[in-house]
Amino acid sequence: MSTLLNRIPPAQLERWAPWALLVITLLIWQALCSALSVSEYIFPSPARIAEQMVEFHAEILKHAWRTLWVTMVGFGLAIVVGVMLGFLIGSSRLAYAAIYPLMTAFNALPKAAFIPILVVWFGIGVGPAVLTAFLISFFPITVNIATGLATLEPELEDVLRVLGARRWDVLIKVGLPRSMPYFFASLKVAITLAFVGTTVSEMTASNEGIGYLLISAGSAMQMGLAFAGLVVVGAMAMVMYELFSFVEKRTTAWAHRGSQGH
Repeated sequence: MSTLLNRIPPAQLERWAPWALLVITLLIWQALCSALSVSEYIFPSPARIAEQMVEFHAEILKHAWRTLWVTMVGFGLAIVVGVMLGFLIGSSRLAYAAIYPLMTAFNALPKAAFIPILVVWFGIGVGPAVLTAFLISFFPITVNIATGLATLEPELEDVLRVLGARRWDVLIKVGLPRSMPYFFASLKVAITLAFVGTTVSEMTASNEGIGYLLISAGSAMQMGLAFAGLVVVGAMAMVMYELFSFVEKRTTAWAHRGSQGH
């Protein structure tokens, strides 16, 4: 087995490894459910989940589309606010000292606790879901942008200042490009959190979306359908993650020189 793996080019091995692991996991899952005769009301098998996805595909697609666009709206707000706030914090020592501790404390608060408040302010529907996705996903973006700017080497900044560069020039022409790897890393984390925020909000403050579907399916004891909803959310998050990875490799290849030889 090891000899066969050694013959496969590393790039090909890395590309197919996640799919191979997924297939093995599904096979083991299906085998355990069949061998132990696990009830679908307790833990549905992959085959049963697939059946429910086919049977209720129209309903799943409707709720998935709602979750997707709501998540992307909240995530878009998180990018705008996160980049602006991160630039402010990373470019000023005073702002870093004043804002960063407060943001850390805010990030420690459970975002699900904000949902009842958001419902009072905006009613049941899109508003709480968008804002929950925003609240849970802007922090990683802010932190990574601030880190990229704040860790700019003092020696490099001194050299640029001697050459006549102003503080603003250093931040825009050197600091921001240097922060791009941090930025894309934060996007890959934040998008998964945004889906979590939207789904949690839809479970308690919406009549549409995957979160609502999970609650409805669970109350009707349709566990296969509930798991199908989870699979769809995971698939959407994975697609967005891979999209950001693709853009990252195309725009910040200079930061990944170590992986170009594979």
